[in-house]
Amino acid sequence: MKPHFHKVPVKLETSYSIRHDVLANFGTLWHYHPELELHYIKKGEGVRFIGDNISNFSDGEMVLLGENLPHTWRCKDKYFEQGSDSNVEAIVIHFLPHCLGYDLLNLPEAYKISKLYERAKKGLVIKGETKEKLSELMSTALHAENLNRLTILLSILSTLAETDEYDTITNTHAFYQSNKVDTDRINKICNYTLSNYKREISLEEISSLSHLSVTSFCRYFKLMTKKTYFDFLTEIRVSHACRMLIEDNLTVETICMESGFNNASNFYRHFKKIIGSTPVKYRSKYLSK
Repeated sequence: MKPHFHKVPVKLETSYSIRHDVLANFGTLWHYHPELELHYIKKGEGVRFIGDNISNFSDGEMVLLGENLPHTWRCKDKYFEQGSDSNVEAIVIHFLPHCLGYDLLNLPEAYKISKLYERAKKGLVIKGETKEKLSELMSTALHAENLNRLTILLSILSTLAETDEYDTITNTHAFYQSNKVDTDRINKICNYTLSNYKREISLEEISSLSHLSVTSFCRYFKLMTKKTYFDFLTEIRVSHACRMLIEDNLTVETICMESGFNNASNFYRHFKKIIGSTPVKYRSKYLSK
């Protein structure tokens, strides 16, 4: 999908941005920016879109995004309901690759930082003791000033550069130039699909929403996302099924219907193709932890 360019607000007297968000939800805008982003979700759950990957997110997830990597966090429907008492909470750091000076990356002691920036272009989910250490540093950075603020960022970069406690998110480097028409159209398609994935969505219906013929829509969507619309829809349905398998005591057959699949055989086939195991094995793996 072609993302929207986002200008990250940074105070003139600071070299990087850090904020503590407590919001109703994370919004729905599919966007990118030249800054790297370290995103620690203290509270919230839903589906995240990063590059070519669609996955669930929940409390405690920490993600490092490289420069210009498209992303959005789409919260569960309950966070968008009027009068809902649900909210999300996150600490987010944005920094340009050369925010500490162009000479830093040329220093022999800092060669691992350049390698970190390259890995981050595919997105990284940070895990284990590294995540715990970084969450403490991020909390401290919220109130740090002057040189202490810089030393904390260096500690964060050092911790990230040295660790192997991470999973890569995307399969390829994902950066796209965008224009307003494509951005608005893709965001509209994405939001409509996330709101209606539980029922049948025809190509005629989604094409009409996009003001395109079915043929033009199929060609356009494949060009923008490198996948068909039904592949996109199926990934969203499987992602929601994964969450229900872990969180709910519903039967697999019920989850199949709640996820928008019209029959069990389709559900099992698509689930195994995307996840690599059956729904029953997927559930038992998490219940045994």
